[in-house]
Amino acid sequence: MAKSTETAEERDPVVSGWQAQKSAATRKLIIESAIKCFVELGYSNTTTTAIAERAGLSRGAMLHHFPSKIDIVKAAVDYLHGKRLRAVRRAVPRAGGGEDRVRSNLEAYWRDVRHPMFVAFFELVVAARTDRELAEILQPAQEAFDREWHRTAREVFTEWKVDDATFDVALDLSRYVIEGMAISNLMNRQDGRDEKVLDYLEDKLRELRDSKEKRS
Repeated sequence: MAKSTETAEERDPVVSGWQAQKSAATRKLIIESAIKCFVELGYSNTTTTAIAERAGLSRGAMLHHFPSKIDIVKAAVDYLHGKRLRAVRRAVPRAGGGEDRVRSNLEAYWRDVRHPMFVAFFELVVAARTDRELAEILQPAQEAFDREWHRTAREVFTEWKVDDATFDVALDLSRYVIEGMAISNLMNRQDGRDEKVLDYLEDKLRELRDSKEKRS
């Protein structure tokens, strides 16, 4: 009788499922450890050895899941963009129709960009300026995020009865100002001044939102 070549995992779906879950959990641990390294050490100082140590794994065990640093980076970029999209959706207030949501969304966005996940993203963006391989990974992911961010915002903020061009300006203005403040705060925290900028931004967004009605 021919000897079966099936492994124990292939013969037992319970074992196979457990192995898959364990592998997925380990991959997530490696990705999150890499992101923490980007924040704490900077991109250029993040090595596979540093990531493995942060994850509590041997370097060999880590390389079993990700053969190189750039493979980890690719997975980390996808992970970060997924987090950013979820943050956009989470930032939408649990409000009923007709409630003014400008301020609450600005404050939610401001909280999110100060999260370590965004700090890691900013670190990758800066590093990509002089790292062509990283830039080639980051650019298409960013373009995909921008498309999904716009689509999600249009679906969610139905009270914005303006044309796409005006809506795009509102999104870009919010993004440039708030993410710019977050980057500035990494170097020099300006307590109190942030609130004044948010107040001004809120007023300008209301003007954009109500521009169609004023022209009518």
